[in-house]
Amino acid sequence: MRVILAVAWAHLIGRKRQTLVALGGVILGVAFFLAVSSLMRGSERDFLQRLVDNAPHITVYDEAREAPPQPAALRWPEAALNLPRVKPQRETRGIRGWPRMLEALRAREGVRAAPVLNGAVVLSFAGRVQGLQMQGIEPQAMRGVSTIESKMVAGSLDALDADANGIVLGAGLMQQFQLRLGSTVSVVAAGGSSRPMKVVGVFRTGNQAYDEGQAFVKLGRAQSLLGRENRVNRLILQLDDPQAAAALAPALEREFGTKAVSWTEASQDILSLLVIRNLIMYTVVSAILVVASLGIYNTLSTVALEKTKDIAILKSMGFHARELQRIFLLQGLAVGSVGSLLGLGLGALLMQALAQVQVKPPGALDASSLPLYWGAEQFALAAGFALAASLAAAWLPARKAAALHPVDILRGAA
Repeated sequence: MRVILAVAWAHLIGRKRQTLVALGGVILGVAFFLAVSSLMRGSERDFLQRLVDNAPHITVYDEAREAPPQPAALRWPEAALNLPRVKPQRETRGIRGWPRMLEALRAREGVRAAPVLNGAVVLSFAGRVQGLQMQGIEPQAMRGVSTIESKMVAGSLDALDADANGIVLGAGLMQQFQLRLGSTVSVVAAGGSSRPMKVVGVFRTGNQAYDEGQAFVKLGRAQSLLGRENRVNRLILQLDDPQAAAALAPALEREFGTKAVSWTEASQDILSLLVIRNLIMYTVVSAILVVASLGIYNTLSTVALEKTKDIAILKSMGFHARELQRIFLLQGLAVGSVGSLLGLGLGALLMQALAQVQVKPPGALDASSLPLYWGAEQFALAAGFALAASLAAAWLPARKAAALHPVDILRGAA
């Protein structure tokens, strides 16, 4: 083994320029692999974190996933006569027995739940009107399932408990209507009922549509204004483990008989786009290391071509084909290992430099840093792929060297 190592080392040192070029390719490949993949994975995790934090993990609605069959269809399933335009009996929409359901949800470990009554209203002030979605909430329960409290720039959700006619509006709507904290606006529901309400809080999420189209009031006030006393039409859940939402939502549907949608189901299109983006990203950064491995292949192929006589002598001295293969594989392993270690260091420096970059998108109030992922598996993946590419690049020259026949070479040399 000592002789094999000595021969492998002599071959690498004998062609310093080519060895350094191959080594540099691996170093740059690993470094850029780390920088690009950490930036892409960091942005993905940041996006998912915002998505998970700003939306309920599970939403229970006041409807079934599939409309129940009409009584006539159940009574006469094979009837010859069909009655069109039959209206179902009018009823007040809402989740029946929601206090019992809420209590059962809160009894589950790792689950926080809050009732919400959502409805469309019209906001009127100084001759200006605008439609928006009003959410009737319980401030204390809402704090455990939403991040809206952290988005408050004036007032608080607790002010809704102190003032039954209080309303919390978005900063975009406040600016449009030229309102300020303490202003009184008129809120008109679809049924025609109207009530003056006092602005007791202002939030800013950074989402223009949300900041201009949402309002929060006390649950009891929303029930009265919308004509849905003792009803809610949403139960929103937040879990300690967001990934458990996909399995829990179908179980809740079976238990309560109402539609339950997890955040993964509600964001299927976005999550599928992230999968495609990751596939493209890993293809591109892997191509960098594949190109770098071509440098190793070129170096070792040249060694195999130039050292055919030396290889023949080694074979005639008793070296087996597998030992010659080992010499070339050790050279590829050496270049890959050293290149990976140096590339990991350079990649960490690049990531540190990227972390210092401040970006301020158009319309944003504050600059933010680039999101990076520093997970250990990311470094292991870069190093492992570099070593695999290096060994793959060394395998063909090793196989070629092992297949040489010493008699033919020495006879030709003579």
